[in-house]
Amino acid sequence: MKNMENKYDVVVVGAGHAGCEAALAAARLGCRTACLVMNVDGIGAMSCNPAIGGLAKGHLVKEIDALGGEMAKNIDATAIQFRRLNTSKGPAVWSSRAQADRLLYRLRMKSVLENQENLHIRQAVVDRLVVRQGRIVGVITSLEEEIRCQTVIVATGTFLHGLIHIGLKNFPAGRLGDAPSNSLPSHLRELGFKMGRMKTGTTPRLDATTIDFSDLEAQYSDEPANLFSFASRGGPVLEQRPCHITYTNETTHEIIRAGTDRSPMYTGVIEGIGARYCPSVEDKVMRFPDKLRHQIFLEPEGLDTVEIYPNGLPTSLPVDVQLAMLRSIKGLEQVNIIRPGYAIEYDYVEPTQLTSSLETKLIRGLFLAGQINGTSGYEEAAAQGLMAGINAVRYCREEEPLILGRSQAYIGVLIDDLITLGTKEPYRLFTSRAEYRLLLREDNADLRLTDIGHRIGLVDDDTYQRFTIKKKAIGAAVDLLNTTRIRPSREVQERFRKKGLVEPRQTASLADLLRRPEIGLDDLAVLSGTALAIAEAVKVEVELEVKYEGYIKRQMEQVARSKKLEEIELPPGLDYGGIAGLSNEVVEKLNTITPRSLGQASRISGVTPAAISVLQVYLKKEGLL
Repeated sequence: MKNMENKYDVVVVGAGHAGCEAALAAARLGCRTACLVMNVDGIGAMSCNPAIGGLAKGHLVKEIDALGGEMAKNIDATAIQFRRLNTSKGPAVWSSRAQADRLLYRLRMKSVLENQENLHIRQAVVDRLVVRQGRIVGVITSLEEEIRCQTVIVATGTFLHGLIHIGLKNFPAGRLGDAPSNSLPSHLRELGFKMGRMKTGTTPRLDATTIDFSDLEAQYSDEPANLFSFASRGGPVLEQRPCHITYTNETTHEIIRAGTDRSPMYTGVIEGIGARYCPSVEDKVMRFPDKLRHQIFLEPEGLDTVEIYPNGLPTSLPVDVQLAMLRSIKGLEQVNIIRPGYAIEYDYVEPTQLTSSLETKLIRGLFLAGQINGTSGYEEAAAQGLMAGINAVRYCREEEPLILGRSQAYIGVLIDDLITLGTKEPYRLFTSRAEYRLLLREDNADLRLTDIGHRIGLVDDDTYQRFTIKKKAIGAAVDLLNTTRIRPSREVQERFRKKGLVEPRQTASLADLLRRPEIGLDDLAVLSGTALAIAEAVKVEVELEVKYEGYIKRQMEQVARSKKLEEIELPPGLDYGGIAGLSNEVVEKLNTITPRSLGQASRISGVTPAAISVLQVYLKKEGLL
């Protein structure tokens, strides 16, 4: 078929979290877009835990929202519990997390895609890509239907040669109940892509009617709830539900150890490399024999289901061992399993074969996003999908790609890590991966990225106008605190004493007082006797901007210094082998990664500061610097 119905600007293969964001971004930017999915009912499915956000992942969700993506709005509309993590630590690592109604999350996302202008959803299995003179021109489905396009975004999750393991039994599947994609990964290898094998896993799903919650600790939603989208107003949409906490014990561990002779992990059946930061329960027990118990969160999967997700218990043990293990845990003595836990192996493409735009170096117009690039997590996938969707459109329009720096966004850290360092295990984002994490807080994601989202066309004018009002309010509030000064009068000193605070001895601005760690923004009006008209919506940003002004300034200075290296571009096709002073190892790595700048080159493992100096001298000598 070669009619107009089979011609698109952008084709997205897959409709998980990466595929959904990619397809929506491309369509919202005005491109005729097709989203090809093996099963339309699987759009936006949460294959593993029914939650969005978490440590560093919450930052990604808010950045996606600030740029005009959908994930934050979707979780705000379908969450049954909101919590902010790491609140005992500094604001740079505060992270939001929300428990979702799994079914409603999927159905809402599916509806958003179905009603998006310029976006056509088609149930189809892509077997091959059509490449002409090094450029993508289309895809071919399992029904031999050819769909022509300018760009393709492959976002296939765990479906490439997916193989599920439960005990010593294994069978092909993309996830439990869904067929794998076998032709496409074989075709990618034929095209010349270097690929590897990874593993991830999920927990059994439990029947809540067979769980005794009476003696378990309940964990409730925060009050007030911290919503994800900067556009969301008011409180949660859905009724909020508690999670419950229980623990494994020595009996549990004995059952697990006794079952390892039938574990695919410990009998060599699984070849793929798993995530060290989200290990199976059998891996935790075997690797940490001195730990007497492991925490388990019993998380409801929705308002209208009895299914419970036991967070902390991913496993691929045989079903009988899974049941015995579960029934040794407090509260689960009579529990029944609705769906067994399992491990899944799948193919991925080594991400060093990508440019900063997520376009492949091998084939122009071909973009990869999500777990195919070696990442784990819904949020990492969605962030890549959004950026791939944006850059696919910019490719179609022959515009420069949108590339976020490491000092601009966690999205920038994520992509730079992947394409510069690569990964041999499922990559998970952490706040510790960001050098400038005080600049990349959750609360200021809109201040960092909304201007960009509006400029490229994903943030609409109404949203942008609300943002500019907020931005001005923050600036006015900071100015007010810096310019309002109080004298150490007897009345002022008495107010400080009543609060148990050291009285001021000299005239000081309200900003100076706010920098004291024991004083918060809400204390200032009382202490100073000054009415402060600061909107509730901007209080957090105002307080953090003032309190951490010195630290933020130092990080900005670090950014300015590193920017100098980032701005020194390395010419495409540079012959590193012909540059005297570079070792064979450095030449090999530079030729493999082909960094776009000296800054990126400096982050490649094995590329020494001496090698960077050699490159600088060479560029200057050749008149390229």
